[in-house]
Amino acid sequence: MQGETADEAPVCYRHPDRETYVRCVRCERPICPDCMRSAAVGFQCVECVKQGAATIRTPKAAYGGKARANPEVTYALLGLNVLMFLVTVGSGSPLGFGGGVSELFQKLALTPSLHCSFSDLDGTCIVVDGVAQGEYYRLLTAMFLHFGIIHIALNMYCLFLVGPALERALGRLRFSALYLLSGLGGSALSYALGPQQEIAAGASGAVFGLFAGFYVLERRRGADVSQISVTIGLNLVLSFTISGIDWRGHVGGLIAGALVTAALVYPPAGKQRVLLQALGCTCVAVLIVGVVVMRTAQLTA
Repeated sequence: MQGETADEAPVCYRHPDRETYVRCVRCERPICPDCMRSAAVGFQCVECVKQGAATIRTPKAAYGGKARANPEVTYALLGLNVLMFLVTVGSGSPLGFGGGVSELFQKLALTPSLHCSFSDLDGTCIVVDGVAQGEYYRLLTAMFLHFGIIHIALNMYCLFLVGPALERALGRLRFSALYLLSGLGGSALSYALGPQQEIAAGASGAVFGLFAGFYVLERRRGADVSQISVTIGLNLVLSFTISGIDWRGHVGGLIAGALVTAALVYPPAGKQRVLLQALGCTCVAVLIVGVVVMRTAQLTA
């Protein structure tokens, strides 16, 4: 046996200067306390632990991807939204509804076309380029801005409610695609149908997409969807009846979220599922791009 002879005390196979009478339960090599790793019975050496870990298959989420106990993407999205809110408040945007927003907020918010915006902060005119002038990044950055503490609190509460369950079922990558495409779908419809010089912002489009995703997921599982149906219906009623709410972003997110989730959960398990899921998400992305292109052509004609 490596590390000992008939006339000598056994020594650790990794540390020949250390005597030991403990052996790895798998390979039976002598191991010192620094090389011991607790096992179900006795101790294992470092190499046996590594070999054992390599043979353990990572559990899969229900519709592909890796299953993880912690909804890491959901928490990251919560943190990013809160961070952006603090940054814009720090730059001069108000904590509550109403009033002017900061110049930074106006540079990141969804604005369809070029206009002059008067800021209540100093009364000056801020010339704002819009998406139609090539600032397409606004479709994305607007998803992480909020008009006040109540606005972000409601959106983050909804994200916290439905995000973890969806992320565990879909996996991190697919959940990220659902959130991103839902938010962009909301931005695209708001851009397509909204007033040319109106500022829009918020994670509501993405949140509505998660609502739709949860509905489609539960229908796919054959579960009761009455509660989520009531939630969606109530929020749609509020979207159309309360002034100042961009119903276009909500409806756009709802449509995109339903389409993306259907593309993720309905393909049958097998070798082609990943391809079909990717193809479905790509089709939704192409549809969003098409809406943006048509609106840009209309505004710049």
